[in-house]
Amino acid sequence: MAMRHLLGIETLSPEGILTILDTARSFREVLDRPIKKVPALRGATVCNAFFEASTRTRLSFELAEKRLSADTVNFSVAGSSVTKGESLRDTIQNIEAMQVDVVVVRHWASGVPDYLARNLRAHVVNAGDGQHEHPTQALLDLYTIREKKGRIAGLKVAILGDIAHSRVARSNIWGLTKLGAEVTLAAPWTLLPPEVERMGAKVAGSLEEALRDADVIYLLRLQLERQKSAMLPTLREYAMTYGLEKAHLKVAAPEVLIMHPGPINRGVEIQPDLADGPSSVILEQVTNGVAVRMAVLYLVSGGTPPEDIAGGEMLVSARPAGR
Repeated sequence: MAMRHLLGIETLSPEGILTILDTARSFREVLDRPIKKVPALRGATVCNAFFEASTRTRLSFELAEKRLSADTVNFSVAGSSVTKGESLRDTIQNIEAMQVDVVVVRHWASGVPDYLARNLRAHVVNAGDGQHEHPTQALLDLYTIREKKGRIAGLKVAILGDIAHSRVARSNIWGLTKLGAEVTLAAPWTLLPPEVERMGAKVAGSLEEALRDADVIYLLRLQLERQKSAMLPTLREYAMTYGLEKAHLKVAAPEVLIMHPGPINRGVEIQPDLADGPSSVILEQVTNGVAVRMAVLYLVSGGTPPEDIAGGEMLVSARPAGR
């Protein structure tokens, strides 16, 4: 699979998504070794350019890069020349001038990864851009579902919460529908984007309708930092109407999975006993995220999906094309 950049799920084919997931499965086995490292990106340099706060995504990418033996540099706005008025393009071009091969970028503005991909020689990986997409989060979610359920096609997935402001929701809707899942959304009407049904998802009239026979329940936090005006009367009212409680699981499928991209607002979108309960795979999502990001970095850097990465020393050493 030739993949120079990863900018979003919308532009990936189902075959492309499955190639990433299959490659991630091999890298997941590497993470269970005593020595959790392969030389796939030895000699390559990856810059993590995060213009927004992040815990899971940033640490996951850093670990993925180290597991691949890449050299890693980290950029954050605080303490950089951005605070002196330097433009995004100048900032990234100066980073690239230092012979960086891959730029992993998270930015508050939608479209920044695409802009960089058109203006840089380096490979670009989208770590979340505005309200547009968060492709690696969706990929790790798809990976987790497939590993737990054995398939994605035919599953019923309920996505609950602040869908209007969620780049995670958009990427997951694209990915799930491309792979044959049935996606149902539930949220206050103020938190539903107008184009969501065009993406292939259905909108439920109530929480119970969305949860009926659901194989997967995917929860989203309220992104108050992105809301330009009051979308809800109170958090308490939202929790009473859309917060997931144990009683709600009675209408879901018997082996339902509970998922969340984090950070969790306990007692708002989910009760603590469910977040930590036997149906929750929230921490497994985090673990799987390292393997998925290893696969993405490997593939955008020119690697081909190996038959067995974990069976021994990797024979294919990817070197970023264009360098």
